[in-house]
Amino acid sequence: MTAGLIPLSPDDTRRRLANGSAILVDIREPDEFSRRHIPGAVSQPLSGWEAARLTVEPDREVIFTCRSGMRTAGACDRLAARVSGQAYVLQGGIDAWSKAGLPVAVDAKAPLEIMRQVQIAAGLLVLIGVILGFVVAPGWFGLSAFVGAGLTFAGATGFCGMARLLMLAPWNRRARAA
Repeated sequence: MTAGLIPLSPDDTRRRLANGSAILVDIREPDEFSRRHIPGAVSQPLSGWEAARLTVEPDREVIFTCRSGMRTAGACDRLAARVSGQAYVLQGGIDAWSKAGLPVAVDAKAPLEIMRQVQIAAGLLVLIGVILGFVVAPGWFGLSAFVGAGLTFAGATGFCGMARLLMLAPWNRRARAA
């Protein structure tokens, strides 16, 4: 599956965590972690991985996880390089853990992840631009084009202006202050 990381099923991961032989490292962003995570997992966001200080006792295994397993698969070499022994990955991530009926800590009051907020806002703006373009005036199609251009720019550069604006929203500022 992934070079440098050995995949573990949710049950294998649970057993290793229960007997204390492993530590679970969640590489998702803090807003994702605060909304939903596996109890006992350590938050080490991939975005700050170079600056992160991962300390693990020498006799403990490291198991990495994300939401679905895609991020851990995409960063497997970087992750494996940070541990001295063998590194593992929770196959299917938290989604698979949850589907296996294992416990997940959920804070429904935490704001949605910032990228989901961006997707919702961008989708609504495109939809509004199209509806207004057909109903009011063709100039409103420009709103959809502007959002599309912004998303293309975000994908090409890694900078998302809409995400930056949404992080300033009151519900997101309260979450960061907590």
